[in-house]
Amino acid sequence: MATKRSSGILLYRDREDGETEFLLVHPGGPYWAKRDEGAWSIPKGGIEAAEDSREAALRELDEELGAGAPDLEPTELIELGSIRQRAGKVVDAWAAEGDFDPAALDSNTFEMEWPPRSGREVEFPEVDRADWFELETARRKLLPAQGEFLDRLLEHLGRAVPR
Repeated sequence: MATKRSSGILLYRDREDGETEFLLVHPGGPYWAKRDEGAWSIPKGGIEAAEDSREAALRELDEELGAGAPDLEPTELIELGSIRQRAGKVVDAWAAEGDFDPAALDSNTFEMEWPPRSGREVEFPEVDRADWFELETARRKLLPAQGEFLDRLLEHLGRAVPR
Protein backbone atom coordinates (compact mmCIF):
# COMPACT_ATOMS: atom_id res chain seq x y z
CA MET A 1 0.00 0.00 0.00
CA ALA A 2 1.40 3.37 -1.03
CA THR A 3 2.04 6.02 1.60
CA LYS A 4 -0.57 8.77 1.58
CA ARG A 5 0.91 12.20 0.79
CA SER A 6 -0.47 15.65 1.36
CA SER A 7 0.87 19.09 0.62
CA GLY A 8 0.04 22.37 2.32
CA ILE A 9 0.99 25.95 3.04
CA LEU A 10 1.79 27.51 6.39
CA LEU A 11 0.77 31.15 6.12
CA TYR A 12 2.43 33.57 8.50
CA ARG A 13 2.28 37.28 9.24
CA ASP A 14 4.09 39.62 11.58
CA ARG A 15 2.15 41.80 13.98
CA GLU A 16 3.15 45.38 14.71
CA ASP A 17 4.72 44.24 18.00
CA GLY A 18 7.03 41.90 16.06
CA GLU A 19 5.25 38.68 17.09
CA THR A 20 4.78 36.15 14.27
CA GLU A 21 1.34 34.58 13.85
CA PHE A 22 0.48 31.42 11.95
CA LEU A 23 -2.77 30.56 10.15
CA LEU A 24 -4.14 27.16 11.13
CA VAL A 25 -7.34 25.39 10.13
CA HIS A 26 -9.61 23.04 12.07
CA PRO A 27 -10.94 19.97 10.20
CA GLY A 28 -14.67 19.81 9.65
CA GLY A 29 -16.93 16.86 10.20
CA PRO A 30 -18.30 15.05 13.21
CA TYR A 31 -15.11 13.23 14.21
CA TRP A 32 -13.26 16.52 14.85
CA ALA A 33 -16.16 18.59 16.21
CA LYS A 34 -15.20 18.30 19.88
CA ARG A 35 -11.41 18.21 19.43
CA ASP A 36 -9.30 21.34 19.70
CA GLU A 37 -5.74 21.11 20.99
CA GLY A 38 -3.69 18.77 18.82
CA ALA A 39 -6.36 18.74 16.10
CA TRP A 40 -5.59 21.81 13.96
CA SER A 41 -3.46 21.70 10.81
CA ILE A 42 -1.87 23.80 8.14
CA PRO A 43 -4.24 24.12 5.12
CA LYS A 44 -3.36 20.96 3.19
CA GLY A 45 -4.73 18.11 1.16
CA GLY A 46 -3.90 15.16 -1.03
CA ILE A 47 -1.51 15.34 -3.93
CA GLU A 48 -3.20 14.11 -7.11
CA ALA A 49 -1.49 11.68 -9.50
CA ALA A 50 1.32 13.38 -11.45
CA GLU A 51 0.72 16.66 -9.57
CA ASP A 52 3.64 18.75 -8.32
CA SER A 53 3.65 19.11 -4.52
CA ARG A 54 3.97 22.90 -4.69
CA GLU A 55 1.04 23.17 -7.10
CA ALA A 56 -1.01 20.84 -4.87
CA ALA A 57 -0.28 23.06 -1.87
CA LEU A 58 -1.52 26.16 -3.74
CA ARG A 59 -4.65 24.34 -4.92
CA GLU A 60 -5.42 23.08 -1.43
CA LEU A 61 -4.96 26.54 0.08
CA ASP A 62 -7.60 27.87 -2.32
CA GLU A 63 -9.96 24.92 -1.76
CA GLU A 64 -9.75 25.00 2.03
CA LEU A 65 -9.88 28.78 2.56
CA GLY A 66 -12.08 29.81 -0.37
CA ALA A 67 -12.13 33.05 -2.32
CA GLY A 68 -10.43 35.03 0.45
CA ALA A 69 -7.22 32.95 0.19
CA PRO A 70 -4.16 35.00 -0.67
CA ASP A 71 -3.13 34.85 -4.33
CA LEU A 72 0.36 33.35 -4.19
CA GLU A 73 2.85 32.47 -6.89
CA PRO A 74 4.85 29.23 -6.65
CA THR A 75 8.07 31.28 -6.53
CA GLU A 76 6.90 32.98 -3.30
CA LEU A 77 6.79 29.70 -1.38
CA ILE A 78 9.45 28.73 1.16
CA GLU A 79 10.11 25.00 1.18
CA LEU A 80 9.74 23.49 4.67
CA GLY A 81 10.33 19.85 3.73
CA SER A 82 8.25 16.87 4.83
CA ILE A 83 7.14 15.23 8.05
CA ARG A 84 5.46 11.90 8.78
CA GLN A 85 2.34 12.08 10.93
CA ARG A 86 1.51 9.45 13.53
CA ALA A 87 -0.85 7.54 11.21
CA GLY A 88 1.89 7.38 8.55
CA LYS A 89 0.76 10.14 6.17
CA VAL A 90 3.63 12.22 4.76
CA VAL A 91 2.98 15.96 4.58
CA ASP A 92 5.04 18.28 2.38
CA ALA A 93 4.87 21.91 3.49
CA TRP A 94 5.61 25.32 2.10
CA ALA A 95 5.34 28.66 3.83
CA ALA A 96 4.38 32.12 2.62
CA GLU A 97 3.83 35.49 4.17
CA GLY A 98 0.24 36.51 3.62
CA ASP A 99 -2.99 37.56 5.21
CA PHE A 100 -6.41 35.98 5.46
CA ASP A 101 -9.57 37.01 7.29
CA PRO A 102 -10.88 33.92 9.13
CA ALA A 103 -14.43 35.33 8.83
CA ALA A 104 -14.10 34.88 5.04
CA LEU A 105 -13.55 31.11 5.34
CA ASP A 106 -15.49 29.28 2.61
CA SER A 107 -14.10 25.75 2.52
CA ASN A 108 -15.00 23.09 0.00
CA THR A 109 -17.08 20.22 1.36
CA PHE A 110 -17.17 16.42 1.52
CA GLU A 111 -19.98 13.92 2.02
CA MET A 112 -20.04 10.99 4.40
CA GLU A 113 -22.59 8.67 5.91
CA TRP A 114 -23.71 10.20 9.20
CA PRO A 115 -24.59 8.87 11.65
CA PRO A 116 -22.70 5.66 10.85
CA ARG A 117 -24.81 2.89 9.27
CA SER A 118 -27.76 5.30 8.91
CA GLY A 119 -27.69 5.25 5.12
CA ARG A 120 -27.89 9.06 5.21
CA GLU A 121 -25.23 11.10 3.36
CA VAL A 122 -24.43 14.41 5.03
CA GLU A 123 -22.26 17.24 3.68
CA PHE A 124 -19.55 18.79 5.89
CA PRO A 125 -16.96 21.50 5.26
CA GLU A 126 -13.38 20.20 4.94
CA VAL A 127 -12.40 23.06 7.24
CA ASP A 128 -14.87 24.47 9.76
CA ARG A 129 -12.62 27.14 11.34
CA ALA A 130 -9.46 29.09 10.58
CA ASP A 131 -7.58 31.38 12.91
CA TRP A 132 -4.26 33.11 13.53
CA PHE A 133 -2.19 31.92 16.50
CA GLU A 134 1.06 33.06 18.07
CA LEU A 135 3.81 30.45 18.40
CA GLU A 136 3.01 28.86 21.78
CA THR A 137 -0.70 28.53 21.03
CA ALA A 138 -0.01 27.26 17.49
CA ARG A 139 2.17 24.49 18.94
CA ARG A 140 -0.66 23.36 21.23
CA LYS A 141 -3.33 23.53 18.51
CA LEU A 142 -1.38 21.75 15.74
CA LEU A 143 -1.29 18.03 15.13
CA PRO A 144 1.94 17.16 17.00
CA ALA A 145 4.10 16.23 13.99
CA GLN A 146 3.27 19.48 12.18
CA GLY A 147 4.87 21.59 14.93
CA GLU A 148 8.18 20.93 13.17
CA PHE A 149 7.02 23.21 10.34
CA LEU A 150 6.85 26.16 12.76
CA ASP A 151 10.46 25.59 13.80
CA ARG A 152 11.67 25.18 10.22
CA LEU A 153 9.97 28.42 9.17
CA LEU A 154 11.38 30.39 12.09
CA GLU A 155 14.86 29.02 11.35
CA HIS A 156 14.48 30.03 7.69
CA LEU A 157 13.47 33.54 8.75
CA GLY A 158 16.51 33.75 11.04
CA ARG A 159 14.41 33.97 14.19
CA ALA A 160 15.01 32.27 17.50
CA VAL A 161 13.31 28.91 17.87
CA PRO A 162 12.26 28.45 21.51
CA ARG A 163 12.77 24.85 22.63
